[in-house]
Amino acid sequence: MTDVYTPADLPTKIQHYIDGEFVDSIDGDTFEVLNPVTNETYVHAAAGKKADIDRAVDAARRAFAEGPWPRMLPRERSRVLHRIADIVESRDARLAELESFDSGLPITQALGQARRAAENFRFFADLIVAQADDAFKVPGKQMNYVNRKPIGVAGLITPWNTPFMLESWKLGPALATGNTVVLKPAEFTPLSASLWAGIFEEAGLPQGVFNLVNGLGEDAGDALVKHPDVPLISFTGESRTGQIIFGNAAPFLKGLSMELGGKSPAVVFDDADLDTAVDACVFGVFSLNGERCTAGSRILVQRGVYDQFVERFAAIAQRVKVGHPHDPTTEVGALVHPEHYEKVMSYVEIGKTEGRLIAGGGRPDGFPTGNYVAPTAFADVAPDARIFQEEIFGPVVAITPFDTEEEALALANNTRYGLAAYIWTNDLKRAHNFAGAVEAGMVWLNSNNVRDLRTPFGGVKASGLGHEGGYRSIDFYTDQQSVHITLGAPHNPAFGKQDLDDPDPR
Repeated sequence: MTDVYTPADLPTKIQHYIDGEFVDSIDGDTFEVLNPVTNETYVHAAAGKKADIDRAVDAARRAFAEGPWPRMLPRERSRVLHRIADIVESRDARLAELESFDSGLPITQALGQARRAAENFRFFADLIVAQADDAFKVPGKQMNYVNRKPIGVAGLITPWNTPFMLESWKLGPALATGNTVVLKPAEFTPLSASLWAGIFEEAGLPQGVFNLVNGLGEDAGDALVKHPDVPLISFTGESRTGQIIFGNAAPFLKGLSMELGGKSPAVVFDDADLDTAVDACVFGVFSLNGERCTAGSRILVQRGVYDQFVERFAAIAQRVKVGHPHDPTTEVGALVHPEHYEKVMSYVEIGKTEGRLIAGGGRPDGFPTGNYVAPTAFADVAPDARIFQEEIFGPVVAITPFDTEEEALALANNTRYGLAAYIWTNDLKRAHNFAGAVEAGMVWLNSNNVRDLRTPFGGVKASGLGHEGGYRSIDFYTDQQSVHITLGAPHNPAFGKQDLDDPDPR
C-alpha cells in the first residue's frame, strides 16, 4: 500500500455553526472522525446534544421572526443563491478533495457531486423567480388565488454518502423559499458540511438563517426531530431510522419528507442492447462505491441472455479499478467507515451461501488496511435470499434469471423497497407498461440514473414518504394559503330571519 494522501490545510477541529459563529458543544463533548483509508482519527468534531439543538433552533427562529430573509422578494433571495452557486463552482476541486478524503469516494466522482451541488442552488434560484401560483375565477361571482409562505425553521438531516451534494439538495429549496434552517449532517462525514458557513457568509446570507449542529443521530438528530419549534423535517437515510423519525415527529404533526433505503431492480430483457445494459448495470451498482440509494443492486435478466450477461458482467466487474480515493483513475474507493465496512463484508459472506460468486468476494489485493471491498457479484440468487431482499449499500450485487415478463414484474416488486427501477428492452409497449406496473418512485427506461431537476424524487413502500424536486420541493417548504374573494352579491344563507311576530314560525 502506498503512502496515504492527506489534503493540505485540514481543520484542527470541527465546530457547530450557530447564529453566525463557530462554537463548541455546550458540554464540550466531541467525537472522532476517521480517515476511511486508514481508519485513524484525523479530527475531532463537536458532539451536539439537545442544548446545542435548542440554541440553534432559537437562532433560526429569531432570524425567521425578526430577520430580513423571509421578507425578501424572491429575486433578492435568488441573487444570494446564485452567489452561493458561483462560490461552490469556483471551489469544486477543493470541495471534491475534502469530500473524497472524508468519505472515501473516488475523486472524479466527488468532483461531479460538487458541481451538482452548485447546480442545485442555481436551479432553485431560478425556480423561485419563475414560480407562478394558482388563481381561479368564476366570472361575476368569485376569484380565488394562492399565497405561499415560508413555514419557519426547517430541520435538515443528511446522510454520509455524497454528503455535500445531498446537503445542497435540501438547503437550496429550504432557503430559496424563505425558511431558516438547522442542518444536522451525518457524523461519519462532517468535513464538507463545515464549509457551508463560510460559503454562505461570503454570499451574503443573513446571520442566523443557516445553523449547523454536528453530532450523533440519537442525540442531535433526535433532539431536532422532537423540537416543538421545528415544523418540518427533511431526512435522507435508512428506512429503519425513517420509521423512528416518523414516530417521534407524529406528536408534533410535523411536515415530513423522507428519502429512505432502496433495493432497486435493473431488469434486462432478451431484446435489450446487451453491451449497453451490462455497462449500465456495472456502473449502476459500483459507482459511488455502491453507497447510493438508487443503486441497481438486484439485476434481473431474461433466461435467453442470462448466461451471456453473467459472463460479461463478471469480466467487467473484475476489471473495475479499486484504488485510493484521491487517484483520478480510481473507480471504487474505500467505504466510509469501519462499521459500514463490517456490515457490507457480512453480506458478502452471506452471499457466498446464497449465490454463485462470479466476481470479488472480499478485500482486494494490495489493500491490507482501510475499508476496501472488491466489487462483488453473485449469480443465480433466489428471490428469498437476504442479499436479494436486504439493502447492502455497498459494491455488492445479486443477479437472478427470469423467463416471462410477468415473472420479471413479480421479482422486481418482491421487496419492501420501491425507490428506483431500470428497464432494458427495445419493445416500446413493454417498456411503458412495465414502468407503469413496477413499484418504484422513479423508473429509467434504457437509461442510467440521469435525472432532470424538475422531476419529483422519492420512493414508495419502505423507500420514502413524500417527494422533493422541482415544484414538489417548493410545495414541501411552503404553506399554501387559499384566498377567496366574492365579486358579486355575497352568497350568504340567511339564518335567524324568521318573522318574530308570528307565534308559529313553521
